[in-house]
Amino acid sequence: MQPNPYQIKASIDGQRLQLLESDKIIMDVAIATASNGPGEIMHSECTPRGWHIIRAKIGAGAPENAVFTGRRQTGEIFTPALKEQHPGRDWMLTRILWLSGLEPGKNRLGERDSMRRYIYIHGCPDTDEMGIPSSHGCIKMRNAEVIRLFDIVPAGTKVLIQEARL
Repeated sequence: MQPNPYQIKASIDGQRLQLLESDKIIMDVAIATASNGPGEIMHSECTPRGWHIIRAKIGAGAPENAVFTGRRQTGEIFTPALKEQHPGRDWMLTRILWLSGLEPGKNRLGERDSMRRYIYIHGCPDTDEMGIPSSHGCIKMRNAEVIRLFDIVPAGTKVLIQEARL
């Protein structure tokens, strides 16, 4: 089995995500992290810092703008009209990369467990502004970009979420 050449780095301060292949940047995009800022505590709606892995990839083959609730497709396709029908809904669209922390006491186990907090990298409405904190703890991406990321990286890919700019 070949070693995984991929690594993802995300910056909370810079609101950017980079995909590296063997230390070469092959993707660099604007993202949106938590409006509550960085933090690891359960129910804080903050973006957790530190090393993670992609524990599960959800939504392979789903259409762009497919709506997910509880990691399952609802059968809906996001539209502005659907958004008007459901104001305040936390839209998870297109693909989900479910993160699991690798640092016990920081982002793994107990009240600091990223996986139990349901922290994802996921798509969102393309009308959502990127580059400004606006999520409930997850990392939001444009739909076309999350599809590209999803199609490249395998489960088990390491993800570093840091405050510092990339």
